[in-house]
Amino acid sequence: MTGKGTGTFGRVYLTKFRRNQTFYAMKVLKKSEVVRLKQVEHINSEKQILARVNYPFIVNLFTTFQDDRHLYMLLEYVIGGELFSHLRKAGQFTNDMTRFYAAEIVLAIEYLHAKDIIYRDLKPENLLLDSAGHVKITDFGFAKHVEDRTWTLCGTPEYLAPEIIQSKGHGKAVDWWALGILIFEMLAGYPPFFDDNPFGIYEKILAGRIYFPPHIDPTAKDLIKRLLTADRTKRLGNLKGGSDDIKNHKWFRGVDWQGLYDRTVGAPIVPPSIHPGDTSNFEKYPEVVDDETGQTGDPYRSLFMNF
Repeated sequence: MTGKGTGTFGRVYLTKFRRNQTFYAMKVLKKSEVVRLKQVEHINSEKQILARVNYPFIVNLFTTFQDDRHLYMLLEYVIGGELFSHLRKAGQFTNDMTRFYAAEIVLAIEYLHAKDIIYRDLKPENLLLDSAGHVKITDFGFAKHVEDRTWTLCGTPEYLAPEIIQSKGHGKAVDWWALGILIFEMLAGYPPFFDDNPFGIYEKILAGRIYFPPHIDPTAKDLIKRLLTADRTKRLGNLKGGSDDIKNHKWFRGVDWQGLYDRTVGAPIVPPSIHPGDTSNFEKYPEVVDDETGQTGDPYRSLFMNF
């Protein structure tokens, strides 16, 4: 197993199944850290949601299991790395490149919302590219099945909708806000609201002033403004027409939505890979030694009964 990602309480390893020589991504979570950081509900929710979704632009979960210390999630290995890495390498994406990725994300969010799932963590770091360059949304730790509203404060500061910051209760509209942030960041190379600390970011989000670089296409600017509407009752995607209002926006004119779903539309970036287990598109992380050698038994099993 090769470490290819790390988080607060877990790591992702490239794993090879000997029987069929297939590569997978193994997400390994330390139970004691999940409990200490009060993430039990999020982890159980991630497992349940990934187990019931199946879509071309969402990472596949094959199985989950556990031992006394860890939780394991066996996911498809998405070889092309994070969209974040490709964006940082390019500096910014062209209008056409941004439109391609945004369109695939629109389809994925539309699918999730139809199942009453809010994603709540849209950002370049959570978007992987497969071998053909298509998007795969990963990391469903903040995703939640909600029919109306939820009040949990979670997400990444730069991408939080005003209603999350103000604890007003939030619903599916937060994902369309985050899409507006993402489109801006892909086109500009940086998010529209940024500061050295989260509270500075929150203040700027609530103030709502967006400064567009001059090179951004006017129709893209119009879409971003409509998505970054502070009043969620007037936000594109959350109106009577739902996601169709976004798909029918003039910036998306000419997009072959069925072709995208069928993955017959060519991607702007085809990540280089030499073999199915190539990790060159990911950062390398040093191996860590588990320091819980003295632990006996599993004090947390009752918290993860359905894992």
